[in-house]
Amino acid sequence: MQDQTTHRIDVSASTKYLPEQSQPDRDRYVFAYTITISNAGTVPARLLTRHWIITDANDKVQEVRGDGVVGQQPYLAPGMSFEYTSGTMIETPVGTMRGSYQMIADDGSTFSTEIPQFTLSVPRTLH
Repeated sequence: MQDQTTHRIDVSASTKYLPEQSQPDRDRYVFAYTITISNAGTVPARLLTRHWIITDANDKVQEVRGDGVVGQQPYLAPGMSFEYTSGTMIETPVGTMRGSYQMIADDGSTFSTEIPQFTLSVPRTLH
């Protein structure tokens, strides 16, 4: 049985509403999100692919799958972090994002890392 900390990737997110790119009168709300991916495990690993589930307040779901993040497949040794910023557009002032990263470790094993759900919200929309 493997130690549960062998493959441990922590993911955190922060978001920012981009009013200059949004058009609320056309149901277009644009957000930037910054993700920090940290290897809290004991084995180096590379991020291979991503899967996002983006849901707006009308329960409209967008799924995004692809290789890497922002054109990269970051390699994280234990204790290392990688941060990137990207963006998304939804049709309501509030929504959520969640997903997963698919990783491959130096020991040859593949595993999935959950991206915890976070909120996209125009300022002063939620209390």
